[in-house]
Amino acid sequence: MSKTQFGKVDDGFVSRLRSIVGEKNVVTGREELEDYSHDEFSMDDIRHFPDVVVKPGSTDEVSKVVRLCNERRIPLTARGAGTGLCGGCVPSFGGVLLTFENMKRIVEVDEKNMTATVEAGLMLMDFYPAIEEKGLFFPPHPGDESATIGGVIATNAGGARAVKYGVIRNFVKGIEVVLADGSVVTFGGKFIKDSSGYSLLHLMIGSEGTLGLVTQATLVLMPPPQVMITLVAPYESLHDAINTVPAIIRRKILPMAVEFVNREAVELSAEFINKTWPCRQGSAHLMIILDGSSDGEVMTLAETVSEVCLANGALDVFVADGKPKQHEILEIRSGIYEAMRNYMLEILDITVPRASIAEFVDGVQAVEKESGMWLPTYGHAADGNVHTHLMHHEWKDGRWTETPGWKEKYPLVREKLHELGRSFHGICSGEHGIGLVKKEYLKSFLEPKHIALMRNVKKTFDPNGILNPGKIFD
Repeated sequence: MSKTQFGKVDDGFVSRLRSIVGEKNVVTGREELEDYSHDEFSMDDIRHFPDVVVKPGSTDEVSKVVRLCNERRIPLTARGAGTGLCGGCVPSFGGVLLTFENMKRIVEVDEKNMTATVEAGLMLMDFYPAIEEKGLFFPPHPGDESATIGGVIATNAGGARAVKYGVIRNFVKGIEVVLADGSVVTFGGKFIKDSSGYSLLHLMIGSEGTLGLVTQATLVLMPPPQVMITLVAPYESLHDAINTVPAIIRRKILPMAVEFVNREAVELSAEFINKTWPCRQGSAHLMIILDGSSDGEVMTLAETVSEVCLANGALDVFVADGKPKQHEILEIRSGIYEAMRNYMLEILDITVPRASIAEFVDGVQAVEKESGMWLPTYGHAADGNVHTHLMHHEWKDGRWTETPGWKEKYPLVREKLHELGRSFHGICSGEHGIGLVKKEYLKSFLEPKHIALMRNVKKTFDPNGILNPGKIFD
């Protein structure tokens, strides 16, 4: 794919954009464009400026912008809040960057059907409290609450609660989409069952803005859990911690979340946000969240889970049954990325069958020892999604120390970790998406025919290749 195949953004084109969305919703100044040239991926080598940013305020305006881009063969990249980690919203061919920051309404909360219809630019941090006021619950929690609904749909985001409730795909029942030619279509609706041909709804979810632009979504809501409790179990061995999880599930207990973390990482995060992690024992910890309909039910589950943890090598089990302490533990876990980001090259989200997590993490630790590069690893212990940070510094004795030779080690370690994932029949991304950063690995995890079929789907939906070009595959 070459930039020469696309049309150029000129003054006349920008003028037409202004006529669609208004003068104040078209950005061309270099300093302002800087904010739209990257996402949260730490390396600057994927940074690319758009030629112009547009901020439509309605589906009709999105449709007109997309139609104009298609007519002129101008590349168009959609953007949520820019919280991605693999360059998915980076306008790698310039052109138009379309942001949904002016489309963040809650259109409807249908309490009878237990659904919410919202615009793509709505942030999770605004969505959660709005539905909680109605006594309802949206289970997916990808981690960064500044992410937008459109963004998490584009990547089929997961998060800690996926083990019990599933990923975003499980909660999207309908979407309004602007296709590459500017036409507006609706896939799905408020109904529960649908066997009416191919599921174009599910095809769109996780397509990273390469097939169409989701402007509105209808999401399934649930009654909120009446009682929640959080357990933290320290272990001397990360291997033992992870191996506890299948033992819990064999007891017919499905926690809301099961996370494994190394102690160094959570202590660093706790210090970073000035909070206190509940224990300092061991080298690895399990964080287990249980929910249920009554205190008695949840306490019985907690007792059983504690017994399983202790029988599998836990040094102790700490119980946080009050909301403030539960929130603090989750905040520390969620803060690991922020605490490390300034000293990090990349965070991976390789996913393996959950029965293979312990062996996979053993392999990561072997690569860490061999390379001398700090690779703090944690993740979703019950669904196989493992996050390994590739660091150019190491946190040791309360301070950061640069890793000698990290520039030479980085590509080699990165390749070894993906080889390790393949050896366990895993996949290169469980929840972050492919974007720019991971497309080089996609072809080694998927069969050539698989990728060929995806290319054909892309050509069908976007014949001129204008939608988020260069993402997922070239």
